[in-house]
Amino acid sequence: METIPLFKVHMPKSVADPLLETLFSGFIGQGPKVEEYERVLSKYFNNKNVITLNSGTAALQLSLRLADVGHGDEVISTPMTCTATNMPILAAGAKIVWADIDKDTGLICPHSIESKITKKTKAINMVHFGGIPCDIDSINQIAASYNIKTIEDGAHAFGSEYKGKKIGNHSDFVIFSLQAIKHITTIDGGLLLCKSEEDAKRAKLLRWYGIDRDTPRKDFRCEENIVEYGYKFHMNDICAVIGIEQMNYVDNLVKRHISNADFYDKNLNDIDKVRLIPRSSEALSASWLYTLHVEERDQFMKYMSENNVATSKVHERNDKHDCFADSTCDLPGVDSFCSTQISIPVGWWVTDEQRQHIVDLIKRY
Repeated sequence: METIPLFKVHMPKSVADPLLETLFSGFIGQGPKVEEYERVLSKYFNNKNVITLNSGTAALQLSLRLADVGHGDEVISTPMTCTATNMPILAAGAKIVWADIDKDTGLICPHSIESKITKKTKAINMVHFGGIPCDIDSINQIAASYNIKTIEDGAHAFGSEYKGKKIGNHSDFVIFSLQAIKHITTIDGGLLLCKSEEDAKRAKLLRWYGIDRDTPRKDFRCEENIVEYGYKFHMNDICAVIGIEQMNYVDNLVKRHISNADFYDKNLNDIDKVRLIPRSSEALSASWLYTLHVEERDQFMKYMSENNVATSKVHERNDKHDCFADSTCDLPGVDSFCSTQISIPVGWWVTDEQRQHIVDLIKRY
C-alpha cells in the first residue's frame, strides 16, 4: 500500500489547453487573464475588492503597508502559524507582540490580544489555523475600540465560512495563499481582499511599483508621476489562467475536505488516546488540515508511518526561532497546543477506503 500523503497538488488536465493558448498569446505578464481571474474571484467571495498577487507573503506585506505599519510600530500576532505570516512584520520594521492561543483549537485568543494592546499597536493579525475561522467578531470589536486594523491570514481557509459568509468579507484585510499544496494553486500566488474600495485601489498601484496601469499614457512605456513607491507583487497571466481553471473545481475540492473532516469527527470522537479540536456552530472550516491532539505524539507518528499514513505537525511555533527573539514571552496556550497537536490526511485525494483505514488504525493505536 502506498503512503497516504498529507498534501497533494491539484492540477487538472483541463488546464493544459488554456495554459498553452495563453503561453503563446504574446501576453504573459499582468494582463487580461489577471483581470478575468479577479472578476471570477470577486463573484466567488462576493467581494469586489480582490487583488491577485504573486504570493500570500506578498499579500501580508502589502496589507501591513496599507495598515500604515512601519518602524517602531507593533503588530499583535500568533506564533502558531507558518513563518511567512510573521516575517513581513519584521520586514516592515515593526515589532511582533505575541498573543496567546486557545490550547485546544490553536486559534488566537481575543482576551490575550486585548491585554497586549499598547499605544504602539497598529494591527492585529489572526490566523485561521487549519481552515478553522477565529472568533472574528470579537477580535474586530476589540480592534475597532482601539482604532486598530485587522488582518486575516486565510492561507488555510479558502472556502471557509464565518456566520454564513465566506472568509474574505469580515475584516480590513484578508489574505489567501495559492501556493502549490493549498486547496487550489496557481503554481504560486496569493490574494488580498480589502474591505474598502480605497484600500483596494491603492493596493493595485502598490503591487506594480506604484504605477497607475489603468490611465492611458502619451508613451505606453513611460509612466506618469509615481506618488508612492511600490513593489513587484503582481500576478501574471500564466498563473491567472491556471487559477481561472481551478475555480471550476474548487467547490467540490473543499466539499471533499469537509466531508473527510466530518467523517473523522464522527468516528474518532470517543477514542481515548486522541482528543479532537472543538468546532464552533458559527463557523465552517474548509479543513485544509485535520488536526488532533495525541499525548505520545512521536510514538503516534511512528505508528502511522509504519502503516503508510503521513502525519506532521505542519508548523512549528514561530517564537522558537532566533529571528523572533525580541518578542519572547510566556505563552501557556501555545505551550499546551504545540506539545500534542498533529495532523492526519484529510484532503480531496483521501478516498472513502483510505479514511476508513486511517480511522481503523487510530482505533487500534
